[in-house]
Amino acid sequence: MPARQYKDFFQKYVEAYNQGLQGKLDTDLIRSFFTDHFLAAGPDNVETGSNDLFFSSTLQKAYSFYQKIGARELHIRNFVVTPIDRFHDMVKVYYRAEYSPKGAPIKTIDFDVTYFMQTSEAGPKIFGFVAGDEMQAYRDAGIAV
Repeated sequence: MPARQYKDFFQKYVEAYNQGLQGKLDTDLIRSFFTDHFLAAGPDNVETGSNDLFFSSTLQKAYSFYQKIGARELHIRNFVVTPIDRFHDMVKVYYRAEYSPKGAPIKTIDFDVTYFMQTSEAGPKIFGFVAGDEMQAYRDAGIAV
């Protein structure tokens, strides 16, 4: 898939994320970026998920936490596409997030997430992602304990 299509896809994903941070969370919109089943990997575990009402509930809890720690806005700094085959790609997205916990000055955290994408005529969907230690990044920035 051309990089331009991924740029558009992830820009829409970030817009939905930022909308959620502003208290206008649309779980159906966020779920539309994912396949029916997906993998999520972090530093301590690998889980499978289903794109269902339980995922909506998980998203609501996550956004509540992000708002609690003062998450304000997410930006894409860059991304790199690595083709796997004609139906799948790996896309590493480099983000910058802004936080202002309890009215404190804005802090930024740079991080990346590697997404595994499935492409079809309907467009790309996330079927898996690998993320770093999000909680440690918050602790290092003095945002969460």
